[in-house]
Amino acid sequence: MEAAMGLMRRIPPKHTETALSALLSLMPHHSSDLLSQVDQPLQVLCDAECGKEFILCEYNRDADSYRSPWSNKYHPPLEDGSLPSVGLRKLEVEANDIFAIYRDQYYEGGISSVYMWEDDNEGFVACFLIKKDGSKTGQGRRGYLEEGAWDAIHVIEVGPEEEENTNYRLTSTVMLTMTTNNESSGTFSLSGSIRRQMKMRLSVADGHLCNMGRMIEEMESKLRNSLDQVYFGKTREMVCTLRPPSEVSQMRMPES
Repeated sequence: MEAAMGLMRRIPPKHTETALSALLSLMPHHSSDLLSQVDQPLQVLCDAECGKEFILCEYNRDADSYRSPWSNKYHPPLEDGSLPSVGLRKLEVEANDIFAIYRDQYYEGGISSVYMWEDDNEGFVACFLIKKDGSKTGQGRRGYLEEGAWDAIHVIEVGPEEEENTNYRLTSTVMLTMTTNNESSGTFSLSGSIRRQMKMRLSVADGHLCNMGRMIEEMESKLRNSLDQVYFGKTREMVCTLRPPSEVSQMRMPES
C-alpha cells in the first residue's frame, strides 16, 4: 500500500484515473483505501432540477450516486443516501453561495461545490471544491492554453467548540495540468499536484464560514506560490540551462 501511494504521488494528474484503475485491479483488497486516499481530477455533473453543475468526489458519493449541493438530492436517485442535519445543511447552502463569489473573484469563472457532514467527534467536516477548465474551448478567458485544468480540493475538519474556540485542520490538494501549442514555443505540457496541511485554533465569534474562508484563502495563496516556484521556476531554469535563448547563445559564441 505504501508503494502504491508513493507511485500515485508521482503520476501526472491527467494519468491518475488510468493508474488508479490498474492498481485497483492489482490490489482489489485495498480498493477502499485507494479510493479514499488518492485524489483524482474532479468530474462534473448537472443537476437537472436546478439547472446547475456540481462537482463529483468521494465526499458527496454514496454507492454509485452523488449528492448535489443545490437540491440536496442524489443523482442517480438514491432512497437511503446519507444527508447532513438540518442545521449543517443550512450552513452548507450558505457556504456554496459565498464560495461561488470567491471562485468568480479569484478564478474568473469555473465550477465550485461545498459539502458538509457530521463526524464522530461532535464536530463536522467541510469539503470545498473548485474546478477550472482553462483551455481555449473551455472557460479559459485569455486563450493562452490549448488544454488546461485546475482542480482544488480543500477538506476542513472542524472540532467541537471549547470556550468559544474551535480547532480547524485544513488539508488542501491542487492538481494542475496545462498544454500550450503555438508557433513561438511549440508544444509544451506541464502537470503536477501539491498537498499541504494547516492547523489553527480560532474564535467562533465571527462564525465558521469566516474562519474557514480565511484559511482557504491563505492556503491557496501559499499553494500558488509553491507551484510557481517549483513547477514553473524549476522548469524555466532547466530549459534556459539546456537551451539558452538565442541572444544569450550569441553572446557566448567566441569571435572568429
